[in-house]
Amino acid sequence: MNNYLDKVFDTPNKKAFIAFLTAGDPDADSTVKFILEMDKAGADLIEIGIPFSDPTAEGVVIQEANIRSLSNGMTTDGVFEIVKRVREQSEIPLAFMTYVNPVFHYGYEKFYTKCEELGISAIIIPDVPYEEKAEVEAPAKTHGVEVISMIAPTSESRIRQIASEAEGFIYVVSSMGVTGVRSEIKTDLPAIVENIRTVTDVPCAIGFGISTPEQAKAMAAISDGAIVGSAIVKIIAKYGKDAAPYIGEYVKSMKNAVAEA
Repeated sequence: MNNYLDKVFDTPNKKAFIAFLTAGDPDADSTVKFILEMDKAGADLIEIGIPFSDPTAEGVVIQEANIRSLSNGMTTDGVFEIVKRVREQSEIPLAFMTYVNPVFHYGYEKFYTKCEELGISAIIIPDVPYEEKAEVEAPAKTHGVEVISMIAPTSESRIRQIASEAEGFIYVVSSMGVTGVRSEIKTDLPAIVENIRTVTDVPCAIGFGISTPEQAKAMAAISDGAIVGSAIVKIIAKYGKDAAPYIGEYVKSMKNAVAEA
C-alpha cells in the first residue's frame, strides 16, 4: 500500500497543517468537494470524521456536524464511498477520526481491509485507552493503517510510555476538555513536547482549540504541526454546500501561518 502518511512530515523542519471535517456534513458530494479544496489549498493531511451518535471527545460544533450527517443518512459505507471518490482525484494523505463503536460494529478486519484498499493511512480513536489499544492496533497493522496515539495534559507520567510506542505522528491535545475554539491555550505544551522527544522522534502535532493563524503558528513553532477541526466545521455549518471557497481561503491562511513557524 502507498503510505501517504510518509508525505506529511517528509522533509526536515517541515511544519504540517492537518485539517478535519465530518463526512456527510452537509452531504457526501460536498464532503468530496471540501476535501479536494483543502488539498488544493495546501493541507498536508485531512482527518475525516466518521459520524457517531456519541462523540465523547467533541464539543458542540462537531457534535452538531455528527447529528447533521447522521440525519442525512451517512453510514460507514458511505464514508468509504466518499474516500473512494476522493482517491480518484487526489493522493492527499487521509486519516479517519472516529470512535471504537463504529469500527467494532463494522468488524475490524473488514474495516481495515477497506482502509488499505482506499489508502487510508491512519486512524484516531479517542475513546480507546492506551491499555486497550492492542485490540484495534493489531488488525490495523496487518493492513498498513497506523493507530495514532493521543497525549493529553492529563497523561503526565504516562507521556513517555505512550510516546515510546507511538507511530505515524502523535496527536498532542492542547487543553483539557472537548474539541472547540479557544481564545487562549494555557497548557505548558513545550514541556509536553520536550518530554515526548526524549523517547521518540515520531512527529508531534497539536490539536484542540486552534482556530486562528496566530495560534496555528504558535503551536507549529513548538511542535511539527497544527490540527484544526471545529473552526473548519463552523465554516461548513455557516455556508453549507457553498462552503468550499471559504474553506479553501481559511486553509490557505492556516497553512501559510504554519509554514512560517
